[in-house]
Amino acid sequence: MPITLATEQQLQSFLSEQSHWILQNGKLHREYSFLDFIEAFGFMAQVALLAERHEHHPEWSNVYNKVSVDLVTHEVDGITERDFLLAQNMEDVFDVG
Repeated sequence: MPITLATEQQLQSFLSEQSHWILQNGKLHREYSFLDFIEAFGFMAQVALLAERHEHHPEWSNVYNKVSVDLVTHEVDGITERDFLLAQNMEDVFDVG
């Protein structure tokens, strides 16, 4: 199945449902805050397993208790359903944590 770019309507729908995510430099962007480095790193480890399973990996960085995330599908140079799915998975992990 070919990878297709999200429509403007799909993008706006996602952003209205996921208020912590924004569009920044053509990518979905979110910053997470945790109590400490261990929680932040644990979040990243859990998400890494999900990302690997879906073969879709975030651009992210970690500084102490903060994790900054950018999602884009490089194969089509834009946002796709893969990015929405990984963002939702990240929210699920964050909510459980």
